[in-house]
Amino acid sequence: MWEPLTAWSTVANVPATALTAAPKTSTTFLSALCVNVAAVVPVFLFGGLAVQISGELGMSIGAIGLTSGLYFAVSALTTIPAGALVERFGAVATSRAAVLNVVVALLAVAGFAHDTTTLIVLLLLAAPANGLGQLSSNSILSDWAPLRRKGLMFGAKQASVPLCTMLSGLAVPVIALTLGWRWGFVAGAVLALMAIIPLHGLGRIETPPKQGKGRAFDRGLLLFAAATCLGASAATPLGSYLTTYAVQMGTSESFAGLNLTIGGLAGVIARTGFGGLGDLRQGKAGGEFGIIVGMLIGGMAGIVAIMAGVPWLLMVGTAAAFSLGWAWPGLMNFAVTKRYPHAPAAATSITQTGVFAGGTIGPIAFGLIVEHSGWTAGWSVVICCMAAAIGFLLTGVRATAKSAADSSAGSAVNSAAGSSVNAAS
Repeated sequence: MWEPLTAWSTVANVPATALTAAPKTSTTFLSALCVNVAAVVPVFLFGGLAVQISGELGMSIGAIGLTSGLYFAVSALTTIPAGALVERFGAVATSRAAVLNVVVALLAVAGFAHDTTTLIVLLLLAAPANGLGQLSSNSILSDWAPLRRKGLMFGAKQASVPLCTMLSGLAVPVIALTLGWRWGFVAGAVLALMAIIPLHGLGRIETPPKQGKGRAFDRGLLLFAAATCLGASAATPLGSYLTTYAVQMGTSESFAGLNLTIGGLAGVIARTGFGGLGDLRQGKAGGEFGIIVGMLIGGMAGIVAIMAGVPWLLMVGTAAAFSLGWAWPGLMNFAVTKRYPHAPAAATSITQTGVFAGGTIGPIAFGLIVEHSGWTAGWSVVICCMAAAIGFLLTGVRATAKSAADSSAGSAVNSAAGSSVNAAS
């Protein structure tokens, strides 16, 4: 059952073509950050310009939701193969491939998307780059980021996701309402292409050699994937529905937009800050996973505040939900790459698949629940998903600890047996 996963983890004694010097820390971080931004630009740009796109192409609200859902579905289906590609060809080469994929797809949308079907098909061409870019950027940080700053860098890199939400919002008045939405996609392509600049600074530098086989992928990794799926299913409806909810509870559209902006800013700050906290907690009880559990509990409290239906509590709840309940992906990537250093891209491909699956399921399921049972039922399910994510996360921690203990015991037995043989001979 575990053979496909175990096969990816066999990275034994790579030949000594080791890098002579690690790249500069600034180059490492900028490369990972820019690649991650490029990877997520297409879907957030589509969401930010959806009103203008639907005005020209006649897309319905249902078609907009379907397009986003299909995008994350394709991302989920291609993420595990993408992890294998990163491990096979290296982080730098696959980063460049992801960036070029995004650039070509965005320019194709700008030039050839004259009906809904064509738009969806061209946008989905960028979906594989989502996983490929995020996994290659994870590998860049895992291989070359300084150990004492690795958590901070993972968090800051992942902060690019809410940052892209804010940039997509700014694209509406700055570009879409003046030049047209197609030029927004051209601008997105230019932004993505800029990721090539810091990548060029990495040059042809070799990946550090992995020592030994490392830990084979185990049951715990799939439990972490289930946790990320549930956590993402709970969190992704925030960006999709919070503005609508705020307006329906009686606030103005401007207040609703400001509230979402505050949530995005809180997410950017928290993803970076909690990554730094992960560095400080290394080697301590609970570690990164203990922080994530605390964040999810805080996110649940934020959803309770949102459900209260009071404007000032809505703002407090939104800030808590984004800064706690949806700020853990960077810390999760850091924790997973630290536990599976022999194949960081392949390992995070499994947990990232959970995130993408949650991004597909969450908004669709939440919308159906709200439509048939109301907002209270929808937010209650969000709380339940966060609680279930905590359960899977804690179970995964215990499973990986047991796997590590069994592996250590097996190594000790083999070592003792080898000593006996040598003594006998």
